[in-house]
Amino acid sequence: MLDVSNAPVGGIVGAIVGAHVISGALAITAGAVALGARKGAAFHIGAGRIFAAAMILSSALGAVLGLIRVDEFYITFHAGVLGVTLILSSWLTVRAREGRLGGAGLAVGIVNLLNVAGLIALGVHAQSLPDGVLLGFHATDYFFLSGMAGVAALGDISLLFRKPLSDRHRIARHLWRMCLGFFIAAGSAFTGPGAKAFPQAVRESGVLSAPELIILVAMLFWLARTLFRRSTPAGESSL
Repeated sequence: MLDVSNAPVGGIVGAIVGAHVISGALAITAGAVALGARKGAAFHIGAGRIFAAAMILSSALGAVLGLIRVDEFYITFHAGVLGVTLILSSWLTVRAREGRLGGAGLAVGIVNLLNVAGLIALGVHAQSLPDGVLLGFHATDYFFLSGMAGVAALGDISLLFRKPLSDRHRIARHLWRMCLGFFIAAGSAFTGPGAKAFPQAVRESGVLSAPELIILVAMLFWLARTLFRRSTPAGESSL
């Protein structure tokens, strides 16, 4: 672990934290606009592009921060890897007009599998400790994150054995991965490390959990509208 007591290193860490927070705030703002806008409209597409770029940057910086400040933020390394892979796979899905992601999609799936294995190992190790806490996080935190990464990884790898995705299921795949990335960003800002910025009374009120709940409800609504708007033709593949 780097010695952040050194002034130059401390300045680098401060710059990373600042850029991570700013890009994360931009991602949350753009994500909210994209989620609420009419799907397929120019406004939705523009906001989605801003969200994707800001989310990838914020996630990558969070991953770097987790490696530098292992004692405080290590889990953000795994959350950052998941955030990047979710947005990349969602972007690849939009571009996969023939319903297949190819080698790039497989590479993303492999990264997610490695991330899952690491998170499960950390969770198991945390469970073996007297207080069930490893590097400041409970075993359940590692297992919860591994579950999200696992769903994404299985979805990536399953494409190797399925028929090409229909347009409907391609859109649905893009949608839930973007929303899950948005959920991670909101969780980091409101109920994760970012919660420290709010007064204790606000943190204890439970109101900071509302954004995550709203994102999940909106995701389910749009998924249902996308997948079940009409009867599914025989032979279509889904994830």
